[in-house]
Amino acid sequence: MLRAIAAAKRKNDKIDASKIADCLRCDFLPECYMTSTEIRDRRRTLGYRGLLVKQMVQMKNRISGLLMEAGVSYNKQRLHKVGYFTELMAGNEEIDCVRPLLKLSRETINRSQKLDYALLSSLERDPLLSERLKRLRTVPGVGPITALTWVLEMGDVARFQSIKKRHQLLRTVRSREAFSRQGRTHTDFQAAQQAYPAGAGGSAKLAPRYSHELSLIYEKEKQRGNRNRATLAVARKMVAWMVAVERRKQDFVPAEERGGTVAA
Repeated sequence: MLRAIAAAKRKNDKIDASKIADCLRCDFLPECYMTSTEIRDRRRTLGYRGLLVKQMVQMKNRISGLLMEAGVSYNKQRLHKVGYFTELMAGNEEIDCVRPLLKLSRETINRSQKLDYALLSSLERDPLLSERLKRLRTVPGVGPITALTWVLEMGDVARFQSIKKRHQLLRTVRSREAFSRQGRTHTDFQAAQQAYPAGAGGSAKLAPRYSHELSLIYEKEKQRGNRNRATLAVARKMVAWMVAVERRKQDFVPAEERGGTVAA
């Protein structure tokens, strides 16, 4: 009935409202999971931190653009280090025309970095999150940003009956993100795509460096000729570990330490 309302060429608010009311009265509308107010407030803080990161990247790109406009050669890898930037500002007369803008951009980056650190520190020390974050950080390849995003975006893991259900949600999230890149309408599920270890931050790409078991999984899939599929396999294993850590409320223990066999 709702699909018919959405697909109809002619709209009538009175009729549509009546049909929706009938569906609600007969309990035909499926329930939707809603996070608690406390989690939503902290999620808002993490979203604000994402805005700061975007602004920092824009400022760094703007500094590079100003130097190229002035015809100044620079080391791309060291440009945004404080010491190198100070030397660059002091030893070049060619940048006099853009010096005020460069200083303003650098000051903006410094302020954003301090605010970024303050926001992350406040979330990591939060009594509601600190215990879960500490457990998740024991999983190989899971850093502070991945752990925070997992806790705040995915909510309570008890609502998932199996790991397969969680993978289905993550695939839906990534599909919505793909649609958004094509200019299509998307919902707040887009924010949760960062919780997937194969997404932003490249956690699944770095994780094999810190875990022998993950490195074996990556090499096994890589031999089939698809690096992306190998990264996805590592991400799936990380998701399984994170769910197990959350459900058991215990720190992660590698297979070598618990006496098990390492995956081949």
